[in-house]
Amino acid sequence: MKARIPGAGQGGQANMMKKIQEMQENMERIQKEVEETVFTSSAGGGAVEVSVTGAHQVTAINLKPEIVDPEDIEMLEDLIISACNESIRKANEAMEKGMEEAKGGLSIPGLL
Repeated sequence: MKARIPGAGQGGQANMMKKIQEMQENMERIQKEVEETVFTSSAGGGAVEVSVTGAHQVTAINLKPEIVDPEDIEMLEDLIISACNESIRKANEAMEKGMEEAKGGLSIPGLL
């Protein structure tokens, strides 16, 4: 005996496919928006500032002149790495949030 699921007839399937297609389009739109967004973070009290796109491309590095100490290049390198990583973390967080919103709470295996 087959179980009957309300709304699972041909009209229900078509409606479900339409919703999945809309969700997919939303996810693609959000992904593009996030990839084009620039995320900026700073380190060292604002002495180093790094901007990264949602596609993880560094677009700018700004250094305050007083942070450049030829005797302590390692500190400057660490600050740049820290600011880059924080900007990338922000970009990843925005992408995850956008994908969750696009899915509308649906949990579909294999879907972001």
